[in-house]
Amino acid sequence: MKLIAHVAGLVALLILAGCSSPKKVPYVVEAETIPAEILSEIPAVPDPVLQPGDLLNIEVTASDLISVAPFNKGMYVTPDGTVTRMQRTTTTGSSNTDTSTDYYLVDTEGDIVFPIIGKIHAAGLTKNQLADKVADAIYPKFTRERPFVDVRLMNFRVTILGAIGSPGVIRSNSERMNFFEAIAMAGDLNIKGERETILLYRTNADGTRELHRLDIHDKNFLLSPYFNLQQNDIIYVVPNKSMASGAWTLSPAVTTVFTLVGGVSSIIALVVTLINL
Repeated sequence: MKLIAHVAGLVALLILAGCSSPKKVPYVVEAETIPAEILSEIPAVPDPVLQPGDLLNIEVTASDLISVAPFNKGMYVTPDGTVTRMQRTTTTGSSNTDTSTDYYLVDTEGDIVFPIIGKIHAAGLTKNQLADKVADAIYPKFTRERPFVDVRLMNFRVTILGAIGSPGVIRSNSERMNFFEAIAMAGDLNIKGERETILLYRTNADGTRELHRLDIHDKNFLLSPYFNLQQNDIIYVVPNKSMASGAWTLSPAVTTVFTLVGGVSSIIALVVTLINL
């Protein structure tokens, strides 16, 4: 009887170990208690700072389209004076990333190669700053009017790994993304994923790297400077102890021992039942 009691106790402990504390599952607990004046002081999401590896779409326009046509990839002027754009060619790899040849890649030195102008340093600048830099290089040297330059980041993405519904690379067409948008697009956190020690790995435009632990159980996470993500951020959701223990692999010898113990327990239970009868 004692052996059966011990086995039953062990099973109960294993079941309890596999359960997550319901108190740690919710996000931003009691967020409604944050004063409205504090929420109103949260700064607007800043424009992304460009860095090596970014893919940019840059459009140069003006009232005189012929004068700015040479500064647009794929745009040319026909013999009859009509401005025409060539059909955009796109290659798609396994990551489904649009790598159109009309886009500008910020190289490892932080530069883009622009038609006629040549190299322009882009890393460390916002989109608006780069737009002004391109316009300054064009006007008044090449055009009679200052052109309008539109810069868009085409490969804003973050990577999510660990105890998440669908780990992978998440992309945004709006050039920005907050933490909850990212995990929603990745299928939400696994119920056994830690909410208090999520790892954020970030590479800045100047090449420096940051490592932070995020606690999304805490309501103050909404006020965190890491609530809004930057392009190329990496998020790792740490599995809790029960999930990690479930990933153990038992050796064949240990499995055999457990099988034998289980068989012996069954025999003992049968004998005790027969005696009671």
